[in-house]
Amino acid sequence: MTQRRVILSGSTFEEQIGYARAVVDGDRVYVSGTTGFDYTAMTISDDVVEQAEQCLRNIEAALAEAGCTFDDVVRVRYLLPDRADFEPCWPVLRRRFGTVRPAATMLECGLADPRMKIEIEVDARRTAG
Repeated sequence: MTQRRVILSGSTFEEQIGYARAVVDGDRVYVSGTTGFDYTAMTISDDVVEQAEQCLRNIEAALAEAGCTFDDVVRVRYLLPDRADFEPCWPVLRRRFGTVRPAATMLECGLADPRMKIEIEVDARRTAG
């Protein structure tokens, strides 16, 4: 039987909405859409690049708790209210995913809070060992 476990970041959104930062299901790890909030302080930068960096720090923490790294990511989705904000984030994203080359999608859409300029969601596969 597959072992399922949830990972919580401490974000107030997880409690208010009823979801987990990530779900580990066997060798699969599904990280929820993650924004640029610093979840310990519940603050967010006005700068999209700084938000992207914080998104990745938040995702990295969830992956680590699941026993993964960015090297295990197989799928990434980028959600942005303004597609013009995507290109400035490319150098930050390339540092994390440039050698991994996961399948990727960018969508232009509204986010839950107008302060949010980017949301990133990843799927990973844990490797043996």
